[in-house]
Amino acid sequence: MQLGMIGLGKMGGNMVTRLRGAGHEVVGFDRNPGSRDVDSLEALVAALSAPRAVWVMVPAGDPTEQTVTDLLGLLGAGDVIIDGGNSYYVDSVRRGSAAAERGIGFVDAGVSGGIWGLTEGYALMVGGAPEDVAKVQPIFDSLKPAEDGFVHAGKVGAGHYTKMVHNGIEYGLMHSYAEGFELLAKCEFDIPIQAVIESWRHGTVVRSWLLDLLAKGLSEDPGLKKVSGYSADSGEGRWTVQEAIRLSVPLNVISASLFARFASRQEDSEAMKVIATLRNQFGGHAVKLETEHETGAESEAREAAQGEAPA
Repeated sequence: MQLGMIGLGKMGGNMVTRLRGAGHEVVGFDRNPGSRDVDSLEALVAALSAPRAVWVMVPAGDPTEQTVTDLLGLLGAGDVIIDGGNSYYVDSVRRGSAAAERGIGFVDAGVSGGIWGLTEGYALMVGGAPEDVAKVQPIFDSLKPAEDGFVHAGKVGAGHYTKMVHNGIEYGLMHSYAEGFELLAKCEFDIPIQAVIESWRHGTVVRSWLLDLLAKGLSEDPGLKKVSGYSADSGEGRWTVQEAIRLSVPLNVISASLFARFASRQEDSEAMKVIATLRNQFGGHAVKLETEHETGAESEAREAAQGEAPA
């Protein structure tokens, strides 16, 4: 079928390549002149035959908001907009309602697969009216992995809601691997961590694609000497925790993994300065100056020798 693709970055560009390889006609638009087929949204819409299908693959937030708003003024009844970015599901519900008022279908598509999706396929979690999903099903069939990986999760909003929860779980899984790695690195047994991670990939209950990627990363950078511990978050983890609060669902692991990312960005924690000050005030525990360096184990050993039980 024919599709307009807005956003030709790492994900959008690879998706276009996969779709064209499957025989679809794709008209691409991007702010970067070097990678686009047309020079404007107006030209993209004009290049498509009705009923049109347009996939929006731009960053969530204002870029998606502006793009969808512009498309609503250019498309007509019977056309379909697919938002494949990591949009907040509440925004997708609102955009779907605005599209419906004009007779335009709206499908929110949570997409997972990253840069590997070009060859491996993309897992797709979509929300929308059945008739709108059916119009663009050939696109989904060509993007998904051969064995499956597609789900129509429900009405508009359900796709991005499902992807939000998916990404929250991803936070927890990644951080669990990270904590296990650090424990292996700090123990006294001089464990060959790279070999252990490689062994875990075969037959164990913790094997996964994420573990495969960790093994790949370690093979490229043994000891992870080339990376810093700074870790950003792109929004989905926060939304997942917010949703857990709204529904009173205990999300201990995912919440902790999100907060760990916040901690990774602190050169020096104000909260931990308060803890050090309070321990000094009530127990006389030594306060480390900013110019001093001492491990937690060294600190506890010193205080134990002085007869102090660390609190």
